[in-house]
Amino acid sequence: MAKLQCQRIGCNGTFTEDDNAEGSCTYHESPIFHDGMKEWSCCKKRSHDFSEFLNIPGCKTGIHTLEKPLLTKATPAAKKPSPATAPATNSSSKDGCSRCLQGFFCSDHGSQASDTNTKVSSPVPVESNTDLQGALPTPVKRIVNINEPQICKNKGCGKTFKEKDNHDTACNYHPGPAIFHDRIRGWKCCDVHVKEFDEFMSIPPCTKGWHSADPVS
Repeated sequence: MAKLQCQRIGCNGTFTEDDNAEGSCTYHESPIFHDGMKEWSCCKKRSHDFSEFLNIPGCKTGIHTLEKPLLTKATPAAKKPSPATAPATNSSSKDGCSRCLQGFFCSDHGSQASDTNTKVSSPVPVESNTDLQGALPTPVKRIVNINEPQICKNKGCGKTFKEKDNHDTACNYHPGPAIFHDRIRGWKCCDVHVKEFDEFMSIPPCTKGWHSADPVS
């Protein structure tokens, strides 16, 4: 009679119907596979390596069989839903809420209007420009001696002058402004641009006018 192959996991033995005594089969019950881990449900022995897992000796004995065992997969434990907390609606819970006390918006008590939020602030009167201009102090005019030497502050001039000799063409200057961009230097008034600073300082003024000892902004 031809020998039959036992289908129990971990046995791999052969048998005949006449030669199948109790205890001749050593086997495992169904394996469990979960997240790369292999485990025998019967003896709880486990391994990550599949070859080592199959070489774990069987822990149960019985007779050989041709019935294939059913494989089971581990099912993750169902998470218990956390009880939903009902939002507090009474005013006492709002009084004890730290977010409400600090003035932050609270999703639990946002629907409850507070006294501070419902109050409408009265508009602050705005003074007119004429009132502000009247309140500003009048700039003090500087009295200059016409014979006093002064230094002209016009851009590109820098000469010393006396007010008695000042006239509408006495000063040669740049009304500006000066332009410095990357490595380019120049004057916007006369649209002259150079790369070297010495060349920039040597650009001749393009405008005539009065000397001025007051710095021009």
